[in-house]
Amino acid sequence: MNSRVTLSVFKADVGGYVGHGSVHPDMLQKARETLEQNGKDILIDFFVTHVGDDINIVLTHRQGVDAEPIHTLVWNTFLNCTEVAQKIKLYGAGQDLLSDAFSGNIKGMGPGIAEMEFEERPSEPIIIFMADKTEPGAWNFPLYKIFADPFNTIGLVIDPKMHSGFCFEVLDLIEDKRVTFSCPEELYDLLVFLGAPNRFVVKGVFTKAGEIAAISSTQKMNQLAGRYVGKDDPVMIVRCQNGLPAVGEVLEPFANPHLVTGWMRGSHYGPLIPVSQKDAVPTRFDGPPRVIALGFQLANGKLIGPQDLFADMAFDKARQKALEIADYIRQLGPFEPHRLPLDEMEYTTMPKVMEKLKDRFK
Repeated sequence: MNSRVTLSVFKADVGGYVGHGSVHPDMLQKARETLEQNGKDILIDFFVTHVGDDINIVLTHRQGVDAEPIHTLVWNTFLNCTEVAQKIKLYGAGQDLLSDAFSGNIKGMGPGIAEMEFEERPSEPIIIFMADKTEPGAWNFPLYKIFADPFNTIGLVIDPKMHSGFCFEVLDLIEDKRVTFSCPEELYDLLVFLGAPNRFVVKGVFTKAGEIAAISSTQKMNQLAGRYVGKDDPVMIVRCQNGLPAVGEVLEPFANPHLVTGWMRGSHYGPLIPVSQKDAVPTRFDGPPRVIALGFQLANGKLIGPQDLFADMAFDKARQKALEIADYIRQLGPFEPHRLPLDEMEYTTMPKVMEKLKDRFK
């Protein structure tokens, strides 16, 4: 029997309640029922939640990464949730399921995925970040801060297990190529690419010994579908403590909200607000973008938790700052830099408007 545990996080928007704000409780219940009934022979544990209009499914098992039985189970779960959404006429029912030709792996089919396999340590604290109204590049800034910035993570300086640094696997979303940077020695090279999060995103972070520390979802919905079908609303898993950043070091970057792409119609920059689970219901201009952090202890693959980590009052000032940023940038309306640059608008509905006007140019 495989002694290694696999932690898999899947997300999909298969129907918004109301509009793009939330998920109907019947859909979450259907997800739990499906996983309970059809996953009992292959799952160790599962947890179902939502951020905004995205259903988020957390699974533990020993099938490994990219396992067909797991991906099939999740695909069927999202299909069942879509049926519920269609019955009550929710907006965008099934929008993240881009194909009906499922062949055993969800990659490239629409839903977001982050999976990692590892040997469970004597104590295995993990944080699962889930965001809505933004895209995978939203993790670039916090991952840099967590694993490469000693002003954020003091463990890089004083913990001998972390002092040698970490390796960043960076994915080029346009050309589908990967490159790995070893930090701190290649830090400046890394920042050349991480500063362009619309194209280059951190896929994974590893210790110098090759042990996985963090993994993110990197699916870009517009490139998969060839048109705008919603932002990617990414997920990320980060392991903590004992040679890896402490829980507080992992959360610290979110105390200063950074700007991300997404928000209304996926066409605007806005602050990423760290919120509690109950506040993960974006409504103002369908936003602003927000992120939750759920902490779990793994115990023989069982998910002990979650702890709602951003419910801490210490993040109140971050939320206030984000709201002030939102007030300011909203005043710019359809002008850049609130609205995205034209090259990032090509997969939205805007080209259809521009096409009608092309003959007006002389």
